[in-house]
Amino acid sequence: MGQSHTVLINKAIKKYGDFTALNGVEFSIKTGEFFTLLGPSGCGKTTLLRMIAGFNTIDGGEILFDDTVINSIEAYKRDIGMVFQNYAIFPHMSVSENVAYGLKARKIPASEIPKLVENALDLVQIKNLANRKPSELSGGQQQRVALARAVVIEPGLLLMDEPLSNLDAKLRVQMRTVIRKLQRRLAITTIYVTHDQEEALAISDRIAVMKDGKIMQIDTPEEIYTHPANPFVAGFIGTSNFLACKITENQALVEGSFSCPIALNKDFSGNAIISVRPEHLFFAGTGLQGTITMSTFLGDFINYEIELDSGNRIELNEYANEMNTVREITSRVSVQFISKKACVYNAQTEELLS
Repeated sequence: MGQSHTVLINKAIKKYGDFTALNGVEFSIKTGEFFTLLGPSGCGKTTLLRMIAGFNTIDGGEILFDDTVINSIEAYKRDIGMVFQNYAIFPHMSVSENVAYGLKARKIPASEIPKLVENALDLVQIKNLANRKPSELSGGQQQRVALARAVVIEPGLLLMDEPLSNLDAKLRVQMRTVIRKLQRRLAITTIYVTHDQEEALAISDRIAVMKDGKIMQIDTPEEIYTHPANPFVAGFIGTSNFLACKITENQALVEGSFSCPIALNKDFSGNAIISVRPEHLFFAGTGLQGTITMSTFLGDFINYEIELDSGNRIELNEYANEMNTVREITSRVSVQFISKKACVYNAQTEELLS
């Protein structure tokens, strides 16, 4: 393998007329890291990936590979492998010809190409399909061809733009495992774009959550899930319930009806928002009062939708090993939450207080 790059994005800006697609984004990626750009459509993640690839120009700031500013280096000189959403494999070429294409473009001696192609196909487990045409392959197999073609040139950086979004759910889970194992084995610095939060959690070393051309949080999947930096991240990654509360001296009056102690890591009193995951809510003798409006059986747990008397709708997961019976719709219930698992935000600034 060639040497994997570190990447530094330094206050990168991208504008389209009056619209700012990227607003001074900055972060660094370590060599060999699997780094994911995650966010809703239109947040700037693909724009940024295309700037790193050299397909989009940069209007401010710098992008560095190792210590070299690459702002004005042409795309084909950037030492990157790219996997696109639509695979972009050549329909008239066989699988092995597709994979060999980048090696020929890089002037690799013809005698070395067959062995390199065979190794790449072996890595993605499609050696037996070497002579087929893309039209004879399934979506998952085509995606493996695109992967083999990207890694065969041993790039210093692998870029992937929503590579699994055209596959069905089961195949996506299978392919993300293939990608993760391949990336670990090759120790290749990888930047991955997706809007699928579960995929991001499963596959990444670190995730940058983006919104409106800005970065909302960069952290490990576990940290982002358990300590989202603001309500946007809490709502975007997984499911979160947001409860209005008023805090005075480490006591929270939640939804105007239920009082409980709350641990904060800074002094605060006033209006706040509590964010709590469905798995951290539980039925209790007292607490927030409400009515079950829906129950969804999901195998190992039942997801209940509850309309609180305040009018707020929340979700609660009750796990199979803890429950005796399915609760009826329209049942009256009392609900509490594990307060040390909750995140508390300043209602005005959205700053994390817990």
